[in-house]
Amino acid sequence: MPEFTLTPLVATMIFVLACVAGVKYRRVWKAEGPRWQLWLFGAIAAVSLLVLGFVPLKTV
Repeated sequence: MPEFTLTPLVATMIFVLACVAGVKYRRVWKAEGPRWQLWLFGAIAAVSLLVLGFVPLKTV
């Protein structure tokens, strides 16, 4: 059975994606923007952080 792991580069890109989505979420929330944008950015940030939390990193 193949084991799914993240390389450090991919994990870093996912972390940056989560940070950008979190900042966009906060800006839409403060501006009281459309709810669909809150859900979109919140879901992207949440899924990204869950992937980082539960998928192991590949060691050298």
